[in-house]
Amino acid sequence: MRGAAVLPKLDEPKTGRLTIQYSPDADSETVENPPRFTWLPVIEDEAEYVLRISSDPEFKAKDTQVFANIPFNFFTPDTALAPGTYHWTYAVCDAAGKPASSWSSTRSFTITEELPHSPLPSRAARFRESSPSHPRLWLTQTRLAEFRDAVRADQSHCTWSTFYEKSVLPWMDREVMKEPTGYPGHQRTAPVWRQTYIDLQELMYAIRHLAIGGQVTQDKAMLDRAKAWLLEAASWDPMGVTSRAYTDEWAYRVTNALAWGYDWLHDQLDEDERERVRDALLARTRDIAEHAILNAKIHLFPYDSHAVRSVSLTLIPACIALLGEDEGDEARDWLNYCIEFLATVYSPWGDSDGGWAEGTNYWMMGMAYLIEAANRLRSYTGIDLYKRPFFRNTGDFPLFCKAPNTRRATFGDDSTQGDLPCIKTGINLRQYAGITGNGAFQWYHEELMRLNPGTEGAFYNWGWWDTNFDELTYLTDFPLVEASDPPSGMRHFRGIGWVGIQHEMANPDKHVQFVFKSSRFGSISHSHGDQNAFCLAAYGEDLAIQSGHYVAFNSTMHRLWRRQTRSKNAILINGKGQYADKDKAKAMAATGRILAAEERDDHFYIKGDATAAYQSLSPEVTLVEREIYFVRNSYFVIVDSVDAESPVTIDWLLHANQPYDLGKTSFRNSGERAGFYGQVVWSEAGNPEITQETGFLDVDPAEYEGLPVSTCLHAHYPAATRHRIATLLVPYRLAEPTRIFHFLDDQGYDADLYFTDPDENTFRVVMKKLAKT
Repeated sequence: MRGAAVLPKLDEPKTGRLTIQYSPDADSETVENPPRFTWLPVIEDEAEYVLRISSDPEFKAKDTQVFANIPFNFFTPDTALAPGTYHWTYAVCDAAGKPASSWSSTRSFTITEELPHSPLPSRAARFRESSPSHPRLWLTQTRLAEFRDAVRADQSHCTWSTFYEKSVLPWMDREVMKEPTGYPGHQRTAPVWRQTYIDLQELMYAIRHLAIGGQVTQDKAMLDRAKAWLLEAASWDPMGVTSRAYTDEWAYRVTNALAWGYDWLHDQLDEDERERVRDALLARTRDIAEHAILNAKIHLFPYDSHAVRSVSLTLIPACIALLGEDEGDEARDWLNYCIEFLATVYSPWGDSDGGWAEGTNYWMMGMAYLIEAANRLRSYTGIDLYKRPFFRNTGDFPLFCKAPNTRRATFGDDSTQGDLPCIKTGINLRQYAGITGNGAFQWYHEELMRLNPGTEGAFYNWGWWDTNFDELTYLTDFPLVEASDPPSGMRHFRGIGWVGIQHEMANPDKHVQFVFKSSRFGSISHSHGDQNAFCLAAYGEDLAIQSGHYVAFNSTMHRLWRRQTRSKNAILINGKGQYADKDKAKAMAATGRILAAEERDDHFYIKGDATAAYQSLSPEVTLVEREIYFVRNSYFVIVDSVDAESPVTIDWLLHANQPYDLGKTSFRNSGERAGFYGQVVWSEAGNPEITQETGFLDVDPAEYEGLPVSTCLHAHYPAATRHRIATLLVPYRLAEPTRIFHFLDDQGYDADLYFTDPDENTFRVVMKKLAKT
């Protein structure tokens, strides 16, 4: 009797820093039910997989679920699992769903009773209840009729009258936009990029808003005007100057304009016009989808910021508009991919704690597009992405890391140039208030609108979204939540290595914000070389700031200053910081990690390890740690520990909006409402030389013309193989200066540092000295 055929061995390579990981496994916590399954794909793009999940490590049939013909290397089951321990493996399969390779290694995970249930409907059932009629984006045909009746009865319904007056009528008188000419000599320049970006965003506003306005009011002239804009855009060359390869952000906006126009003007187009618009939309969608899926391979390398963003920003609405109407049914395949990506892989920039490694500004942008995509999916298909833990918790990230009254006191790229947070940050949080019922999120929205009115037309708002449309669509879909004061306390976003502390956020006279970072993401994408850095705002003013301006990606300001450690409240070792240039592998390897983030009886304690980040440029370093003690919500003790194989100097950096008053071992900085002073309390290698420097070294001055220039304090410590530095930092209101007294007990092998506040509360920090024989 012949033996069974031996299947080819499965290619199961080791993961890397930039790749997707094998998950779930026994070493990682399962946070939702069912868990999300990811693995490294085989080389063949056309390969399909079979996955088996079992409560039996031998995978006996009666205890095993099998899912076959999975087209990609990620999967979410359509049912939750009973509590217990499970095992899973995967293999390549044939067209019949039978294994065509050996099974993978067996990995295990545990399901507990309290996990939130977030299954994903299977492809076969996913669109079963979705109407084939138009429109599909935001309102379906049935809901449109109901909305039309509500507006007839009350023009202010869901702020319709505001939207109609400010965001619909102006486009009736604007000349229909012609195809852009591109860059002079096809050499990219920032001014042309920005202006065309705005122009094409306005193209989408014109088509979307005129189409919605015309359909709700049944205004024939308005519908005709929307159609004129749409047909002109459909005539542009999909592979020309508005293609993805030429400038992807331009392409996204043209594609979105066509998607909304095709969907909302479907009944206004004759068959020939419909075909022209559909062909243009399909060609542009294919270009973007194939780049994300086949070229960028975001299911293997999920850290391509723009390609990942295109899933929510463009592919979801375009594919919903096209679903079932293209001959090859490509839109259905792309839409399935996008839904499964958002339900399984997303977000590569964070985990269930809700953090976003690229920072609060790119959280704002990523969430704005994710929210639109999630809402479109929810209304059209019934799929609710908001059940996932990441989306339930992610509102805490800006809440604890970027208070509404702060400007430069957090990390990452930020296009506001020192303005208050974009009002879209608050609008996003209002959305999460509607999802979770969290009144603190609603408070943030209302507070930011109070502090930052009239900025709707600023580039960093108008260039990405129309807030009147946001208001209209939110109020039709979600409840209003009563605001409540945000809590004081600390949030540790473990997946990204950020810690945010907020104290009395609702009271500017008592408010303190402190943000610390030591991240496994290193300096990749919109992250910087800022492991073990911190930012501080207090009493209504930014104090210890992130220096510089995000004038443009890859500008000299961006590359040579803001991304570099020298622009951070961090240290330099032998004058060098952390790797923060263009090599993604090196950027991802220049990492930090949070060793502790604890709320104790009378203080918060944070400890970060940035050894790997500094070793990227200073391999002689063997230890770089920073400890933060935030005592009684009043003052900070910062302890830096550096060990090296050969003597190294330390530059302790602190950036502020204005120059310092310097002493031999102390410094003071005063703003308009608040200030801070600092003092070197102890240094094992000897006292520093304290200097300051105003400006941005090596940056083209034309890039920041007319913008504020900040000052950096340098405390330069002499060369040693071992540094232990303790620094006191005390913020205060100018109307109520604070003084913290300190002394040193240095009798034994330890140095005991004592601190006393005006109420005679004492706090001690123990410094371990180098033992001497």
